[in-house]
Amino acid sequence: MDQVTVANKSDSSVVCYAPTMITTNGIWQGDNPLNYSLPLFILQLTLVVVTTRMLVFILKPLRQPRVIAEILGGVILGPSVLGQSKAFANTIFPLRSVMVLETMANVGLLYFLFLVGVEMDLAVIRRIGKKALAMAVAGMILPFIIGVSFSFILHPKHQGGSQGTFILFLGVALSVTAFPVLARILAELKLLSSELGRIAMSSALINDVCAWILLAFAIALAENDTTTLASLWVILSSIAFVVFCIFIIRPLVSWMIKRTPEGEAISEFYICLILTGVMIAGFVTDAIGTHSVFGAFVFGLVIPNGPLGVTLIEKLEDFVSGLLLPLFFAMSGLKTNILAITGAMTWISLIIVIVLACAGKVAGTLLVALYYQMPFYEGVTLGLLMNTKGLVEMIVLNVGKDQKVLDDKSFAIMVIVAVVMTAIITPIVTTIYKPARRFVPYNRRSIQRSKPDAELRVLVCIHTPRNVPTIINLLEASHPTKKSPICIYILHLVELTGRASAMLIVHSTRKSGRPALNRTQAQSDHIINAFENFEQHVACVSVQPLTAISPYSTMHEDICSVAEDKRVAFIIIPFHKQQTVDGGMEATNPAFRTINQNALANAPCSVGILVDRGLNGSTRLATNQVSHHVGVLFFGGPDDREALSYAWRMSQHPGINLTVMRFVPGDDAIVEPNSEPNDPRILTVVTDSDREKQLDEDYVNEFRVRTVNDDSVMYTQKVVNNGEDTVAAIRSIGTGHDLFIVGRGQGMISPLTAGLTDWSECPELGAIGDLLASADFAATVSVLVVQQYVGMGPIGDGLGMPDSPTEYNNFSVQVNQRTPQPRGQIVFNP
Repeated sequence: MDQVTVANKSDSSVVCYAPTMITTNGIWQGDNPLNYSLPLFILQLTLVVVTTRMLVFILKPLRQPRVIAEILGGVILGPSVLGQSKAFANTIFPLRSVMVLETMANVGLLYFLFLVGVEMDLAVIRRIGKKALAMAVAGMILPFIIGVSFSFILHPKHQGGSQGTFILFLGVALSVTAFPVLARILAELKLLSSELGRIAMSSALINDVCAWILLAFAIALAENDTTTLASLWVILSSIAFVVFCIFIIRPLVSWMIKRTPEGEAISEFYICLILTGVMIAGFVTDAIGTHSVFGAFVFGLVIPNGPLGVTLIEKLEDFVSGLLLPLFFAMSGLKTNILAITGAMTWISLIIVIVLACAGKVAGTLLVALYYQMPFYEGVTLGLLMNTKGLVEMIVLNVGKDQKVLDDKSFAIMVIVAVVMTAIITPIVTTIYKPARRFVPYNRRSIQRSKPDAELRVLVCIHTPRNVPTIINLLEASHPTKKSPICIYILHLVELTGRASAMLIVHSTRKSGRPALNRTQAQSDHIINAFENFEQHVACVSVQPLTAISPYSTMHEDICSVAEDKRVAFIIIPFHKQQTVDGGMEATNPAFRTINQNALANAPCSVGILVDRGLNGSTRLATNQVSHHVGVLFFGGPDDREALSYAWRMSQHPGINLTVMRFVPGDDAIVEPNSEPNDPRILTVVTDSDREKQLDEDYVNEFRVRTVNDDSVMYTQKVVNNGEDTVAAIRSIGTGHDLFIVGRGQGMISPLTAGLTDWSECPELGAIGDLLASADFAATVSVLVVQQYVGMGPIGDGLGMPDSPTEYNNFSVQVNQRTPQPRGQIVFNP
């Protein structure tokens, strides 16, 4: 027989099967693949990943962290739901497969905890203030006491293990805070950079470290509850292991890093050595009586921050956290039998545990908050945030179940407590904590509206360092002077992912000169350094760097809120396509296009989309070396007036030659009646045609009068009748320009661009911008497509500026309304 199941008296099962039953000979040989461990494991893994991913998608609108979906996925596949079917349980999750699943889940856990250790910056913990420390301690003590109280009710009399061990496990499970899960929740609530967020993150970090120490104690006591001396040896040898890692392993790893020349990748041999070291560390701590994940975590903690950490994270994170870690949570769910919770009294005690444990955290944190004179609602919010549960608690519960400290009922109760406490946080915090947006209304929301002798505020959005040189050259050409300095806000746009590494760039307020914690931070540093260098070399320029961490779907909200908060007149965003080596244009990320479209529709000021094809010169040019030929194609309307206004400012720079080409309709030009764009995503403005023409005339005449004696400015007029004539005229300009500045032309119905919108690829650039940005356009010139802020009356008409977007309707603006979505996070870079 291939497998025999023998039931012994203690009601546990021993499963025996032949070692050859790993891979099947195939269904054509009459084999059932599910009788063999590898095909069965592959099916189980696929089922777990698919189930958890579906739940992540379903729970996303409710803004639930991924850990909830992963635990619920396991519960659904386990005895509580699908496992009720004996056929399903015996076919997909038979008893003999549990050992393989548990082993792989623990391997995933081992490497995940190693990565958490690598990403954690010990220097951050050293800089944590008294307030966060007090909150962390207060937030642990009260729930711990509640855990002790309830341990007498929940502890089964017949269960193995002492009352003391059970108390310790329950206390740790209730008092712990999950640092990575909390980071994600704070980022989604846009609280990460606030004072509240910083205190919560600091407290959670301390809480996490305390939890690890308590977990080590709990395991030591659970495994050796009969012999006090053995428990002492476990604790002493664990301390010896930590000391060994700090004084032997860390210097060895530092030596490896020093042997790698700067700028070169860490050798494969060293990477393999470290990855093997993770398993050895796990083996050692398991052998001495602590859990193997403790060894992996400590081993990760002693890896110095820098390129080695980046390499390890890049190689492991997606595979481990995406594929293997869900197995661990699924195993927790498979062990959870909600049906074991029987009787009304048990359910009542479960609800009381949830309420009191939650209240304990809130009360403890609130007391400290009030002592430090923080507002009452902020203290309550902090307390709720500190109730976030996750990985450490699930490890505590699983170890307790394996060591027979927790029975099925206690385990199921504690898993439900963890899920419910974490699930309720985001909705409650969103409801009770609504910090007031203290935005000061401002009038100069466009370049045309800005006074020539006042500071010009510009918000520059950057995805990657690739766009930095062109944007720096563009800003330098914008002519900062003592009378009209330029204040530049650099916003590095970072996608909010499930990774803790993206969060830690925020929390780690690094001092200059220290290595980057990860790739995102390395990019951020590169961008900031380039602009700081620009600030040092160019007079009358001030730079303030920020980082926005958001889901791409709501990143425009961050851009708009920063623009309004900083009262900027102009936003510059890179186009979603970049130039290839052969001169063509390829899309970098489709999500960038959505960000641009949303920013155009919602911006509280003027916006320019930069099609980056280089702007001659290196990243740094001395002021007297700047030499650019700028062209403006003027068709009329507010966007074109804004484009001319920006070019006019640039023309005052001694190194800029400006050519303004105004297109006027000929006698044969016919206005098409139905040529107004009808895209619901795009902001449309209903304009009075004659009034706009008059404003165009007045503005162009003023420009010509003021620049009549300026040799560096040239003005020409082109008479065209239709779109074809316009295209021919633009192509005839040739390649003598470095930059074209054009208006987006939104809301304008012009016979001069008739038919051009029918084949345009990117309507967000407008007809002319799209033509200049297209790959088949002969000239490879950078293009700045400008949209003027339309929430105001035209210059000089006596109308005031609306103080908020709700007043737009007074100015005949039709805006497509959106439902608010989870926001990202704005972070000030020190």
